[in-house]
Amino acid sequence: MLLDLFSTMRVIALPTKTNFRGINIREVALFRGEYGWGEFSPFLEYGYEECATWLSSAIEAATQPRPRIYRNSVRVNGTIPALKNPADIEKIVDLYPGVDTFKVKVGENLPEDIARLARVRALRPKAKLRIDVNGNWDVATAVTNLQAIYENIGPLEYVEQPCKTIKELRELKTKLTLDIPIAGDEVLRKAADPFDVDLVGAIDIVMLKVQPLGGIARAHKLAQHHNLPVVISSALESAVGINYGLFLAASFPEMNFDCGLGTGSLLNTNVADLPITNGEIQITDFEPDLSGHEVAPKRFEWWKNRVMKTAELLA
Repeated sequence: MLLDLFSTMRVIALPTKTNFRGINIREVALFRGEYGWGEFSPFLEYGYEECATWLSSAIEAATQPRPRIYRNSVRVNGTIPALKNPADIEKIVDLYPGVDTFKVKVGENLPEDIARLARVRALRPKAKLRIDVNGNWDVATAVTNLQAIYENIGPLEYVEQPCKTIKELRELKTKLTLDIPIAGDEVLRKAADPFDVDLVGAIDIVMLKVQPLGGIARAHKLAQHHNLPVVISSALESAVGINYGLFLAASFPEMNFDCGLGTGSLLNTNVADLPITNGEIQITDFEPDLSGHEVAPKRFEWWKNRVMKTAELLA
């Protein structure tokens, strides 16, 4: 069955509007199954073991029915990469009409981080701000930097992955005097077994990303297992992957956070249009338009080998 599914594979390359995670081209593989398209798009540096959950999600999306959903649209946050130029920040903010929550990438240079946050605050004064550190701070730096951000910018909705390890996050919780919830991302999705991670006393919110965590069914099991509030985010997928993330977000009876599923706005072109209207993205069925996006044959073979090597781990 998997060989039949993989025979439908198409690989596309989508240019980004700005540098994001060090890339300007986002490559993704897509499969067509009984229930529609699935996306396999681990970042290029990921090894086969880390890719396995991404492939599981793609297989699920293509071969399993969609879950019951509780809403037909999902509120999203804007995502601001680690930009320095105020004009570039303004261009990105403008990509998110009606959005009233922004996640800002920080963690490498505090004065630049504060300036970036201040620019977003000036452009959208009423918007909630959340920051994503990607685990780049140690505990002492996190305490100092969060205090500085609070003094210069004001309250944050939450800080995502301020430190790398569970031990550090737990220590940060004891030392942080500010009322800033901590969201965990890498600490869960990078774990060898995310069910075996003890999040008690370390984080307040679980970040769920459908591909890295192995699909919708597994994401729900993780949410139930850890029993913490959840927010859904993306991994800079094409419209196919984003749409699957929208289904995940809509499949929770309650979703109390705007979701990080608006990253399609950071792509120069896409395989379908998922517009943000009044801060929301509608969940729709669509047939992706792959014309003009497919990679050269040599690149396709690289992805084919990657898929087959990863699939061996799922056997």
